[in-house]
Amino acid sequence: MRTRRGLAAATATVAVVLGAPAPTASAESDPPANADAAVVVEDGAYPYSDEVLAATGAQLINGDGNITHTSCSGPYQVMVWARNLQTHESRICFKARDTGFLSVNIPRAYRIETVDRDVRAGITIAGQTQTLDIPEDTSKGFGEAHPTDPKQAVLLELKVTGSSGPRGAGQPLDTAGLAFNAKLNTGANGTRACSGALVDPQWVLTAKSCFADKPAESDTVEAGEPKQKTTVTVGKSLLLTTGGHTTDIVQLVPHKDRDLVMARLAKPAAGITPVAVAGAAPATGQQLTVAGFGRTRTEWVPAERHHAAFTTGTVAATGFDLAPKDPAGATVCKGDAGGPALRTEGGRHTLVGVITRSGQAGCLASTGTRTGAFGTRVDDVRDWVQQTRALAGGWKTEALVQGGTKLYQAIRLADGTWTGASDVEARAGSIGGVKASAVAGINSDTHVLAIGGDGKLHHTIRRTDGSWSAFGDVGSVAGALPDLTQVSAVSIGSDLHVIAVSNGKPHHAVRRGDGTWAPFGDVTAVAGAMNGVTSVATASAGNQLQVTVVSGGKGYHTLRTTAGHWSAWGNVAGAAGATGPIESVAMAGTGNDAHLVVATDNGTRQYHAMRKGDGTWEGFAALDEVLGKVVATSLGAGAVDGELQLALTTADNRVLHTVRRADRTWASTVQAPVAGLPGSLGTVSLAGTL
Repeated sequence: MRTRRGLAAATATVAVVLGAPAPTASAESDPPANADAAVVVEDGAYPYSDEVLAATGAQLINGDGNITHTSCSGPYQVMVWARNLQTHESRICFKARDTGFLSVNIPRAYRIETVDRDVRAGITIAGQTQTLDIPEDTSKGFGEAHPTDPKQAVLLELKVTGSSGPRGAGQPLDTAGLAFNAKLNTGANGTRACSGALVDPQWVLTAKSCFADKPAESDTVEAGEPKQKTTVTVGKSLLLTTGGHTTDIVQLVPHKDRDLVMARLAKPAAGITPVAVAGAAPATGQQLTVAGFGRTRTEWVPAERHHAAFTTGTVAATGFDLAPKDPAGATVCKGDAGGPALRTEGGRHTLVGVITRSGQAGCLASTGTRTGAFGTRVDDVRDWVQQTRALAGGWKTEALVQGGTKLYQAIRLADGTWTGASDVEARAGSIGGVKASAVAGINSDTHVLAIGGDGKLHHTIRRTDGSWSAFGDVGSVAGALPDLTQVSAVSIGSDLHVIAVSNGKPHHAVRRGDGTWAPFGDVTAVAGAMNGVTSVATASAGNQLQVTVVSGGKGYHTLRTTAGHWSAWGNVAGAAGATGPIESVAMAGTGNDAHLVVATDNGTRQYHAMRKGDGTWEGFAALDEVLGKVVATSLGAGAVDGELQLALTTADNRVLHTVRRADRTWASTVQAPVAGLPGSLGTVSLAGTL
């Protein structure tokens, strides 16, 4: 962190973390020294309240740090008169920012004066609680100052409700590149505070203890809506300036056994680049940057973010020690909980940990004597972060990949990052392994069809919240089919259309939006004879079901109209041009157009064609310049946010991915990070969900 400004006296001090020399590397069996230090959640307790009470007779209890005691001889925004005060002329003064809250206990208060601030005061008179509004630059008497009914009053709280005072201009350039650093305030008056890191436009990663009932005793937090109103601000280092992004937290996803929680924003933070989660743990002796909005040596609630350099000490399975590079200038204090610990990789910050504990030596109003801080690791829970990100709304690419006889599901998020691959049978129940599979998205649900080792066709749904339904036997509700070899599926509205190949022939069924099934029917009975089908693909284009099958190395196309009528099979080569023998096929519809991708010549060549909405075709074009020289063993295509996404498994056991954009250009082909699946990679399929 860089040096951070002090409070009242403008004393220079430094930012967010600890205070001891960097520890030397310890034996792996030695736990981090600071793992049991105090949690650093800002609880709102007024600093040095006992000293203030002794000096003034006013009890300052807690607040959000925006209303603080100051001398009445200097600038102030609120002045309170009370007969029991031990101060000059029985007055006590406060400085106040544009908003603020302070809980107090000032007996026999009788007048409040304001400067440049609208203030609402809570008082009790004869056991009855009242509120008083005092507009800026006015004063109001109450209690014993009442002209006709004087009674003793106790001042309970002060709130700043408006300000015409000067406010900072727009946010200056963030030269530190830390715009993702978040400030969180919890409670009706925002008295509990933490820091955090934006890891997705809709998600902040922070400490779970920030939301716990008693952070010092337990970090247990229930998933779902926060118990208390919580606001988050990102995108600015100076909190008193305009700009940035402020919104509520509407959902919490706590990690089961670490002091980590993902907090979803009510409104996404557009235009602010999230920080990437690192893929490896910090090493002992490595320099990290720690950032946050917590207390300093002299400030209760700083208006400015602070950051400083720290050195990693002992690294354990779940966390690591930290020490400031400049022990005299940096300390981790209350309010820094959830702040990011960052490593620089390729000139960019990556998140390796979240600050959760500190000895707090040198922090304002702290009696702690221990130096050092503790960060909870996040590098090894990247997939939990990614899976949580996938719970929010927005376009996602659902991918199914076979590894040996197992089936795995992964999600590509809108920013191009991927979740890890999850074993579908582990989530939805065993079906004796998987021989073939397909995926389709309906709203935010992912529908998976799989031909199991038992020879039956099964169906499951990955719901919006990430849970899975149990695999169900499609044959029991849509008619059993023998000798199943291939399956494809696509959504049209809320209906799921399924094409299954049985005895070499394609059959069609529909799972309606209400969950009931229309039974399988033999497509050859309505579209013409077709035997020996070795590959099948489906697409929705113009609300019509389009189907392409491969038989004898040739592609054939049919469609089912919105009225349920089928066209006769058409030879794809006759419409889109000849290719070598087709091994596999994939389809996806964007708007009224249906995209067709084929792999030919034992998978060594790949082509793209398109059947346009008017029934004409754009002919096959080679994809060598897009995909490179690869041998494709399976193709998968899906329509995601109006674009064609294409995936293929290769003979050298990779999954490649690319996008054909709406402007007809292709993105660079990249390897999807789903390495490590058992056995040879088999079929791949894609679908889009919201």
